[in-house]
Amino acid sequence: MKIPQAWQFRNGNVQIIPVQFRRPRSRRPHWIIILICLVCVSLIGAYVYPPRRYSACYFFASSICSPLKDLLPPTARVLTDDEFASNVLIKNILSMPSVELKNSKIAFMFLTPGSLPFERLWEKFFLGHEGRFSIYVHASREKPVHVSPLFDGRDIQSSKVVWGKISMVDAEKRLLANAIQDPENQHFVLLSDSCVPLHNFDYVFNYLMGTNVSFIDSFWDPGPHGNARYTEHMLPEIEEDDFRKGSQASISFFFNSQASQIWFSMTRRHALIVLADNLYYTKFKLYCKPGFDGRNCYADEHYLPTLFNMVDPIGMANWSVTHVDWSEGKWHPKAYRAQDVTYELLKNITSIDENYHITSDEKKVATQKPCLWNGMKRPCYLFARKFYPEALDNLIHLFSNYTVI
Repeated sequence: MKIPQAWQFRNGNVQIIPVQFRRPRSRRPHWIIILICLVCVSLIGAYVYPPRRYSACYFFASSICSPLKDLLPPTARVLTDDEFASNVLIKNILSMPSVELKNSKIAFMFLTPGSLPFERLWEKFFLGHEGRFSIYVHASREKPVHVSPLFDGRDIQSSKVVWGKISMVDAEKRLLANAIQDPENQHFVLLSDSCVPLHNFDYVFNYLMGTNVSFIDSFWDPGPHGNARYTEHMLPEIEEDDFRKGSQASISFFFNSQASQIWFSMTRRHALIVLADNLYYTKFKLYCKPGFDGRNCYADEHYLPTLFNMVDPIGMANWSVTHVDWSEGKWHPKAYRAQDVTYELLKNITSIDENYHITSDEKKVATQKPCLWNGMKRPCYLFARKFYPEALDNLIHLFSNYTVI
């Protein structure tokens, strides 16, 4: 430390002169300048050359490219004219006031290739409840031969249906279009030729009419049987984050995930939306089909789950009321022969009160949630498939017992 020097003048006065300090010449922070330049180059490169797989990924614009997305304010995308018109129409349908009817009915819509092998069982289910249900039959291959008078005259104009193609969705819309013409139909159930009832009519009626949600399974699956089927051709209306699938699983189905058609039960409002929608339907018709863009996308598995996830997610129960057993891990669900149909089997199915989803990626993430009906835990399933025609007699014999479980 330097000490100030004292100077004595001739007149005797002493003055202390402070020592001047010289600061060392500062060095320029070259490393900061280099770092800033590298960051700028990286940002420009990410903007100009986004990843090919995700065209909307511009560094800060997608969570795929950066975890900083959530820290930035969202940017509103300008809707196309078709998108805007579709949104207005759907909002008006959802805001329609409820109409109180003296008599409300459930529309039972059967999607079948031909005759219905379980008509006698369904007749037993329907008898005594005339005026509370409607029946519609879509036979895609041959004109059905009916054994129950309840099904006479209930066939609608039908067309060929190919599994995995948009024709499945077309058949569903065709059934809805016929059923929606009856103003008393307030709930719409899609059933196959191999479906059977698990409860009596009163239980099913009160279950469906006692709530204002649709029972449509909608599940986010990042694996090859889920979002890997998505294609960017669906942009801008449908983004990958919106893409959903319908998937059902039994409690033993924790390491398999295969194809699953949507067997839905929906409200009248949602039925109107399906019939009014052309925007999202066209996207799936053009870009969700086997072999397109190197992917095997199946419209009947993804269209409805994606549509209602986008337009009315809180209006779905996120599970189907039709039970299917995928525990064998094959491309098709377990099918029940006559010897398989026992009281214990039916009791086990009707006692299930939780739904399960498993991702199809390597992680095989399983989620298990209770089936909540108006906030209360209830059995999940009203119907079940897939039963062979030979099981008819056993089912009729057991019907009165298992439907009161």
